[in-house]
Amino acid sequence: MHEYIQVTTTVATEEQAGAIAGLLVERRLAACVQVIGPMTSHYRWQGKIEAAGEYLCLAKSRAALYSEIEAAIKAIHPYEVAEIVAVPIIAGSREYLAWLTAAVKEPS
Repeated sequence: MHEYIQVTTTVATEEQAGAIAGLLVERRLAACVQVIGPMTSHYRWQGKIEAAGEYLCLAKSRAALYSEIEAAIKAIHPYEVAEIVAVPIIAGSREYLAWLTAAVKEPS
């Protein structure tokens, strides 16, 4: 397993994205959360094709913290089914990964 991950989630408003970003950084679950948007997402929901404006959160962290990150996001996420997806960071500059390690809490 890779040591570092990027977790993504989407929400309807910039304020919701800011709340998630702030929570993850404050709790030291993520070193950095970038908020991108507005953007348009197209998806199937309850048998219908939908399109909605959303904001994307990109959180950088350690893989060992994923369960805590998921729980924190779910606790404040407004969607019935939240997109919470983690992908491995397969490489990064030594300096950036050292900063990321120092910025997040130690895994339990």
